[in-house]
Amino acid sequence: MDHLVKIGKSDVITGPLGLGTNKVGGHNLFDGLKDENGVAVVKAALNDGISLLDTAFMYGLGKSEELIGDVIQNYDRSKIVIASKAAQDPNNDLKPNNDPKFLKKSVDEALERLNTDYIDIFYIHFPDDHTPKAEAVNALAEEKKAGKIRAIGVSNFSLDQIKEANADGQVDVVENHYSLVHRQAEKEVFSYLKDNDISFIPYLPLAMGLLTGKYGKNDASKFSKFSAEKFGGIIDNLGKVKTIADTHQATVAQTILAWYIANPDISVVIPGARVPEQVDSNAKALDVHLSEAEFNEIDQLF
Repeated sequence: MDHLVKIGKSDVITGPLGLGTNKVGGHNLFDGLKDENGVAVVKAALNDGISLLDTAFMYGLGKSEELIGDVIQNYDRSKIVIASKAAQDPNNDLKPNNDPKFLKKSVDEALERLNTDYIDIFYIHFPDDHTPKAEAVNALAEEKKAGKIRAIGVSNFSLDQIKEANADGQVDVVENHYSLVHRQAEKEVFSYLKDNDISFIPYLPLAMGLLTGKYGKNDASKFSKFSAEKFGGIIDNLGKVKTIADTHQATVAQTILAWYIANPDISVVIPGARVPEQVDSNAKALDVHLSEAEFNEIDQLF
């Protein structure tokens, strides 16, 4: 492992590459998932030295947590960092609920599904529109004091919501949408996070597969949020990333992941995987060491 990362003000330490597990048991999110593949994906990550497993109640309505809970029984729990999230209320059409009682109940239920005594990072998965955010975080602070969780996170929060949640300085980590082709977080939240010792973990770092290099200009219809011109430019620039990747005998995806790993504003990158071979390939990003010039070139391409 190249370097270790401290999560916010907590004592949680992890490597810079984790595993996003929405394809582990996330049958409500993706078609054609197989639980045996999900189990194999988690095992592959742990066997490859990837320590952070990022899950959520919403991934299969608890199924992802259950599958991870089964796998970790055969590993050293002290070497695994588990992050989970809750907000979607099963008793209210899965609408976000940040009520302190609901969050505390969610922690207990997640602990049971994960079959563990503590969760390393627990996030409020989405903000609701009525609970004061500092109250929600204080509920998690009580869970932290009780030893049930070790670090407090918020996800999908705007800057104002992050500030409200962090009123007492208790937020350790933010997980929001960010990638080389979705960079609003740089302008919106990075400065505040840095000033307040809050870690940042991006989700969708490979932009739903766009940044893996497997798509060409004829695939524009699969990424309709980009104009044809913008999409074409991204594909051209990925060709330039491939030139850098080739010098490292790496894939485009590994090189993009290496860029996140080298980025001081990003604590951990958590690409997902449907099959173990994808995990093994992603893990090789840890062996890609970009020069400062290469890092800057990729930074400026997007």
